[in-house]
Amino acid sequence: MSEKNSLQALFLRPKNWQMDSVKKENVWILSVNVLLVGILLSALMWFGFSRLQYVFMWEHVWYYRINMINGFLMTIVISISSLGLSVLLGIFFGLAQRSRIHMLRIFSRIYIEAIRGTPLLVQILIFFYVIANALGLNNRYVAGILIMSIFSGAYLAEIIRAGVESIGSTQIETARAIGLTKRQTYRFVVFPQVITRVLPPLAGQFASLIKDSSLLSIIAIKEFTLAAREVNANTFSTLESYIPLAIGYLLLTLPISYLTGRLERRYRYET
Repeated sequence: MSEKNSLQALFLRPKNWQMDSVKKENVWILSVNVLLVGILLSALMWFGFSRLQYVFMWEHVWYYRINMINGFLMTIVISISSLGLSVLLGIFFGLAQRSRIHMLRIFSRIYIEAIRGTPLLVQILIFFYVIANALGLNNRYVAGILIMSIFSGAYLAEIIRAGVESIGSTQIETARAIGLTKRQTYRFVVFPQVITRVLPPLAGQFASLIKDSSLLSIIAIKEFTLAAREVNANTFSTLESYIPLAIGYLLLTLPISYLTGRLERRYRYET
């Protein structure tokens, strides 16, 4: 055996074995904790429903399962479309607040403050029945996507602006000193650090956008919440209608939290 292989046998293998054992131990501890928390929550739910003495009639809701599935799929379509468009609006208006064009900065500030300072319910009614009607936009689904995008874009713009301004001015001055252009400075210095700083609030805003889409039911967009309300109205099975609704929204928001956690660990940089 060569000297290199001997060193690997003495140092690398025991270290790797030790790391694997630590990972297995951590996974085992995490699994036990998750199991205990699950048992505790299940016991709490069982106690609550047993005291309520509620008789579940899932067969009534099962008859309307296609209606619930179609509403769930419509919520997915609206959420994904709104997420993509709101990110573009957030980046544009977030950077527009740092623009040299004075009118653009004022317009961005008015847009952000007006959207964040008024209820989403009022915005939906005004946009759909006033603005969309004046523009001849009759497709309520397209209008709903635009409403949710405009609403979420204002919050994302403020998150992105705060993330950009959190970068120290010395880093930007150093980038200019070594000859980087403004575009290169944002690409290689600012944005890599901004990503890690804005991911947690972005995840929260994305989850809120998915849940806030339930308010589109007031303009007769047949998404998940409206489907659950229709099932409840036809069957008078309130809990059987709204428990799947809660589970469905949880299934939509959990992947966002998981994905942002992975991205946050991947793009973590030393300050």
